[in-house]
Amino acid sequence: MDYSIIQVLLIFIVTFIVAIDQFSFLESLYQPIVTGMVVGFILGDVQTGLVVGGTYQLMTIGNMPVGGAQPPNAVIGGIMAAVLAITLKLEPAAAVATAIPFSLLGQYGVTLIFSLMSPVMSVADRYAHEANDKGIDRINYLSMAALGTIFGVIVTLFFIGGATFGETVVNMIPEWLMGGLSAAGGMMRYVGFAILMKVMLSKDLWGFLFAGFAMATIVMASPTLSGPALIILAFIGFAIAFWDFQIQTKFKSHQAQTYEGGEEDGI
Repeated sequence: MDYSIIQVLLIFIVTFIVAIDQFSFLESLYQPIVTGMVVGFILGDVQTGLVVGGTYQLMTIGNMPVGGAQPPNAVIGGIMAAVLAITLKLEPAAAVATAIPFSLLGQYGVTLIFSLMSPVMSVADRYAHEANDKGIDRINYLSMAALGTIFGVIVTLFFIGGATFGETVVNMIPEWLMGGLSAAGGMMRYVGFAILMKVMLSKDLWGFLFAGFAMATIVMASPTLSGPALIILAFIGFAIAFWDFQIQTKFKSHQAQTYEGGEEDGI
């Protein structure tokens, strides 16, 4: 398939925007079902783009970042799945499977950006201490531009070179670099979760935390329940939270009624 300069430029712009959206805009523009439609529109096959985007979206529903740990990147994976399906005439399932190495490369790219930006946080702390809002703005714009540019260049190169070129580039990456990024990503998973627990977890909720881990272990141990495990655990968590909300509401209402009369009524 021949590409025009306008199509290549539009693919780069779309990737640049949605890469930033994933971490900064948070408007869900980066979701595969959205990027698939947009890429399909650019390449002249909206239907295939929607089908592939929806297929990839189903695969990424359970891939949630925890702290600094990143799942296979949905931006590069979703865009490349749509590109491969349209340009190479692949079936949606085959296109999604072929795009997995690209999504893994995007995961490593995010981990690399986070690692490079970590030392800059001390500069941001100094700017905050000095009330230098413009300096903090520059750091944020720098990180967004770096992430968008890296993603845009990767997708554009793969878009022009095709799947074979993409596999060649992935295979050229040194094993030590892949191993180091994988180790960093695995470590960040636990560090990030520990940081979230330190900030958010109340001493009164430790029981719910342990109960959640126990329930997840039980559900995942069953082959029948392991597939819809996230939905099952979400319903259980919602039921417990709703029950606690009702109890707390009734308790506060009862307290208000108990002291409603005040001292003038002799209560």
